[in-house]
Amino acid sequence: MTSDPARLASVSRPRIKASVATVAAGTGAGTASWLAYHYLMSQAGAARGVIGRNIAKPPEADGVYAPGVDTPERWWRGVPFDLHLMIFGDSSAAGVGALTADDVPGVRVAKLLADETGKRIRLSTKAIGGATSRGLSGQVDAMFIAGAPPDAAVILIGANDVTAKNAIHASARRLGCAVRRLRGSGAVVVVGTCPDLGVVTAIPQPLRTVVREWGHRLASAQASATKAAGGHPVPLADLLAKEFLASPDTMFSADRFHPSAAGYELAARQIVPVLASALGEWKGGPLPDLPQVSDAAQAQTMTARLTRVLNRAGLHPKPAVQELAGD
Repeated sequence: MTSDPARLASVSRPRIKASVATVAAGTGAGTASWLAYHYLMSQAGAARGVIGRNIAKPPEADGVYAPGVDTPERWWRGVPFDLHLMIFGDSSAAGVGALTADDVPGVRVAKLLADETGKRIRLSTKAIGGATSRGLSGQVDAMFIAGAPPDAAVILIGANDVTAKNAIHASARRLGCAVRRLRGSGAVVVVGTCPDLGVVTAIPQPLRTVVREWGHRLASAQASATKAAGGHPVPLADLLAKEFLASPDTMFSADRFHPSAAGYELAARQIVPVLASALGEWKGGPLPDLPQVSDAAQAQTMTARLTRVLNRAGLHPKPAVQELAGD
């Protein structure tokens, strides 16, 4: 969804070996470990060929969004606004997959926030396609160079850290540093944590289960780092997975990896209540408790499918089967 799909073919060999070794430990089969490792490598190459790489530049979308007005006003010095919203992160934050400016996630957030608050929202985008958590510091630097810090910031980051095989805790720490800097400037910060790569059916099993598990671990670490830095995490992996699994043709763009307009709209509707509430502007009633684990994607894992088959046969899954699925 937010990752550079070409990196799937270079998913960390040592880490995949470690995952496969867990299976072999349960069965005592070194040959099985070697075969499984090479099978995952072939799947990564196949997934790269199916998905390709979307290098299209997302539509320009910055401007001032007023309540109930579809067309933004171009911003320059002297144009009034009430709240300055800035978007940081990767291709999903930049809007890769969107066909028009109206479809870009920052625009969806800005419009919903304007309608909720009744205020004029200035949107600025610093996100860069292909970015990982390593790039967040540069994006925040660019913000300070460009002018005054925003009133609110939304960060969407994580999938590229998985496919670029960045260490989970280091990635979360870098995110926490970015959140802390933005909070220190006075901005309210909302982070959409790592999406669920298990919904990308173009990635074959069992590779999809491996990257999904890494993504969930990263999302959990990101949530902790965001909270510790004074930000507000939104678990997009859970909140979006059910709809993406149910309607992939609607929720994914043509590259079968990045969200479509409908997918970005769905994400914005999860982010805005948290953002508006953090700004003291939410009028939509009590916020629901946000889930931490994607039940919808969990139901699609190899463990879940094998368990259902074995249960129908009157059997019970072995621990080794559960380890194979990465649970």
